[in-house]
Amino acid sequence: MIQKTVLLLIVLFSATSLKAQENKKGILAVKKIGLLFNSGNENNILFNDKDYYFQTKVSKIQAFYTLGKWKNIDFELIVQPQIQSIKHQLINEQFVLPTEEHYLEKRTEFTRLKNLNLYAVELGFVLRKKILKKVHIQATIGLGIASINKRTERLAKGFTFIENAALGISYQTSNTTFLYIGSSIGHISNLNFKSPNSGYNILGYEIGLSFIL
Repeated sequence: MIQKTVLLLIVLFSATSLKAQENKKGILAVKKIGLLFNSGNENNILFNDKDYYFQTKVSKIQAFYTLGKWKNIDFELIVQPQIQSIKHQLINEQFVLPTEEHYLEKRTEFTRLKNLNLYAVELGFVLRKKILKKVHIQATIGLGIASINKRTERLAKGFTFIENAALGISYQTSNTTFLYIGSSIGHISNLNFKSPNSGYNILGYEIGLSFIL
């Protein structure tokens, strides 16, 4: 899944970069800056894993870069450094198998509620289309590298990847400000660089505010 996301981002970035060059607009100039807040968990209509409890609160700083325009669709790149504050607890202790080394100690550790922090930098590719005078529909896919500060039964401590996709509405509240509300799905895993790597699947809701520079 991560490999497909990387390939898609490269293809879309290359195509829209060429269009931006045709328009003689540099893609390295920041168009907008923003803040986005997201709340998500594993207990939802898409992902409902009874083995564990997982909740995340995400805070992102956003820098938007104009890539170009095709027909009535605007293309943007977002650089998003972020912090995720996570609560995690193993519910089903049998998830840790007796064949694992020190499995009893692991069961004791992982069945306690843990507070974790994940630090990441994510690149997002945005498609925006105006549907009303001040209203845009906005779709985003993103991939980032991250570090998580504690281990769980599903993910090793340290280096990992994040993937996100979101769909929402952007409303222009003034000449220079936009309010965004949307829903997102996300995945956290380390591509088997370390074990364990069961990862997390998340459905979330988000709100953001951005400002034209």
